[in-house]
Amino acid sequence: MLPGQPCGTCGTVHLGSHSQFMATMPQDPVDMVDDLVKMGIYKQNQLRAADTVNAYELRKALFLKRVGRNDPQREKLILALCKQAGGLENAFAAAFGPQAGLFFADSVRASGATRREFLKNMAVGAALVTLASCAGGGNDPTVEEAEAAPVDTSNLEKTDIQVGFIPITCATPIIMSEPLGFYEKYGFNASVVRMPSWGAVRDSAIAGELDAYHMLAPMPIAMTLGLGSAAFGVRLASIQNINGQAITVAERHRGNVSGPEDFRGFVIGVPFPYSMHNLLIRYYLASGGLDPDVDVQIRPVPPPDSIAQLIAGDIDAMLMPDPFNQRAVFEGAGYIHMLTRDLWDGHPCCAFTASDDWITAHPNAFRALNKSIIEAAVYAQDAANRPEIAAAISDRAFLNQPVEVVEAVLTGNFEDGQGNTLSVPDRIDFDPYPWQSFAKWISSQLVRWELFGDGNTPETVSNTDIEAVGQEVFLTDLARELALELGEQPPFDTDRVETLAFDTFDPDAPVDYVKSQIDEFGK
Repeated sequence: MLPGQPCGTCGTVHLGSHSQFMATMPQDPVDMVDDLVKMGIYKQNQLRAADTVNAYELRKALFLKRVGRNDPQREKLILALCKQAGGLENAFAAAFGPQAGLFFADSVRASGATRREFLKNMAVGAALVTLASCAGGGNDPTVEEAEAAPVDTSNLEKTDIQVGFIPITCATPIIMSEPLGFYEKYGFNASVVRMPSWGAVRDSAIAGELDAYHMLAPMPIAMTLGLGSAAFGVRLASIQNINGQAITVAERHRGNVSGPEDFRGFVIGVPFPYSMHNLLIRYYLASGGLDPDVDVQIRPVPPPDSIAQLIAGDIDAMLMPDPFNQRAVFEGAGYIHMLTRDLWDGHPCCAFTASDDWITAHPNAFRALNKSIIEAAVYAQDAANRPEIAAAISDRAFLNQPVEVVEAVLTGNFEDGQGNTLSVPDRIDFDPYPWQSFAKWISSQLVRWELFGDGNTPETVSNTDIEAVGQEVFLTDLARELALELGEQPPFDTDRVETLAFDTFDPDAPVDYVKSQIDEFGK
């Protein structure tokens, strides 16, 4: 190539030939991508776009391998049928229903593909994206451009949607999706319906009164297993929030409480028996040598009623969702003793859920609704968006709280009621990925506190039993698939080791974890 002349390969003007350049690069594709990133040739947006493209191609290859049985004629027929169905994704939905994503995730695990093989595929995908940019005169096919494309809403079985919620900041993605337009983007005329208590949410879901629901993360497990109600199949589609709760003590006890042992004799409010709040307060109290079923009284209190009960003396303390902890400070009713992030940083709290019946009847609508809420959760992750979100959800129709109270929670800049001004940016955060290790920890604690059903003890429940519950209820693989479609980078692992204040949870050994807790703390 002569100086100043366009390249015959990519059509642009540059020094040296492509072959000369490639001769100096590492031969291993993973090492090559690493070098190209460092050189600035591959941008992060190109890798993200390649990730999404590669996920689709990987699903296609797995589908053909499993169904085509290495028969070229059979594969040709399958592709023709997919085309007739309106594309591969429509064929997947028609063949496997709303849980199509589970098929592909299982295939990836069964195939024995290594992370290095995946990175090699990423290298190829990123190269294609970069070459397309070069040939196109430098316009990158960014994730932002993909997100700006119109969303196909033609296959929705239902567009007039009602989603039940409790007025707490944990429901931020579900609530904000109405005023900020996330539901509308995905073709829904959706409204959120405020509900008085978690018991009302459960009963409404069983009766099929609304389309989908904001629930506490343990509730779908409890409902599916028939704990506290008749068995009713509910799926946890995505996590609404992580952290975002606190232990608040009544103002009259100021100066008398410094640790868990000081709660002896207290009446403590939690939102619902099957809640992270109940499980976390038990975890905290037991660390101080208290038996939560003997040394204190733990009782359910609807969050909107919690401050009145704190003031009236009906409860001495509470582990509640925000904004009610911050509102207690605002009203002078109590002070924040501890944020739950200090018990377990990154713990789940609330979730977006729907019943098995509704998902079966509306597979496309369920997928789109979940995707809209996942996108809203991603938007809420950005601290710069939190003031806007606080203003949107504080409205009378939603949280019905002073904006400054909600903003203090969402931004993490707050007064704790003990004379301290704190800045804790992750006081609440939003990560929609439903880790299977979340489900396993929840089930392990239900076993620990004899809430897992009659006869289910650490001696009778197996690790396999606990794992099966999570796989049935938490739609981890579908959440990952939808996040990839949005250009996000969700984890490919389903489990992780969870680090808590007083121990570490190994998701491969939940029963041993419970036994070790009982051995150390007595229960």
